[in-house]
Amino acid sequence: MDDLETVELKAFVPARDFALSKQFYEDLGFTIPWSSDELAYLHHGNCTFLLQKFYVKQHAENFMMHLSVKSVDAWWAHVQNQQLAEKYHVQLSPPEQRPWNMRDFILTDPTGVLWRISENTD
Repeated sequence: MDDLETVELKAFVPARDFALSKQFYEDLGFTIPWSSDELAYLHHGNCTFLLQKFYVKQHAENFMMHLSVKSVDAWWAHVQNQQLAEKYHVQLSPPEQRPWNMRDFILTDPTGVLWRISENTD
């Protein structure tokens, strides 16, 4: 069974304006240790994803990411302090308690990808 050990799972997140999306994610707190003209590797702590220069409206607007954090209030304050909604003209909803034992807020990126940033409350 050791041969079947997993190491990492990464999503390929679409970007309509690749440069703008990279800047958005850096402002959100992710770092970009590697990037090409078509793909960028982003991470924050143990969380990683690949941002790709790829856009299909229907795909992007139905794409969702879930980021589990230690303190949703700290992330909410960070997003507010960075003025991401104003700077990037994206949607932002305040934190709410959800029936699935999580408290989260919703943020869309410049492409329309929906992010749920949450903490467990159970």
